[in-house]
Amino acid sequence: MTRTPRLPLFPPARTADGPPAPPAVRLPRLLLRGAATASAALVLAGTVLAAGFLNGHYEALRAHEVAAMALGGVLVVQLLAAALVVRSAGPAGERGPRWPLVAAVLLLIANGAQTGTGYERAVGAHVTLGVLLVSAQLFALVGAWRLPLTSASAVPRPAQDGTGRLPRPSGTGAGSGTGPVEVAP
Repeated sequence: MTRTPRLPLFPPARTADGPPAPPAVRLPRLLLRGAATASAALVLAGTVLAAGFLNGHYEALRAHEVAAMALGGVLVVQLLAAALVVRSAGPAGERGPRWPLVAAVLLLIANGAQTGTGYERAVGAHVTLGVLLVSAQLFALVGAWRLPLTSASAVPRPAQDGTGRLPRPSGTGAGSGTGPVEVAP
């Protein structure tokens, strides 16, 4: 019997009564989290460096440029991780969400436009795009961390009757909807 090696830092995710999430679902989502976190750190570093330049530290402009170039590279990694998230199939064969891929494409385009306006010295457009880029990247970061590491089909759901409604709880007690409710004075 062959044992599959596991990374000690990332134990398998378990649902309430289900098996561990398959690595095909878990690993791409972890990669997306890492890339989104690195992108957000670079975006925020770019704002700090731009502020340093505006405060008279002219060497910060070169560091701002390097941070923008590094951001472009990390956004490509984020795009690849987002594509893996979409392509990763869960236990029921469903695809991952598409929004990370759309967000990564838009962020990469926005970063290209941001870099172009910076080199053209179009300060008004550069600052406006910078604010939008920071906001969008932070939303992508929060979204990446809110993605569950397990797929939606791995979480058990209550059965529905033919009407599409969830079944009513059985029993007679407070809050069950079938018996009298006592109100404390």
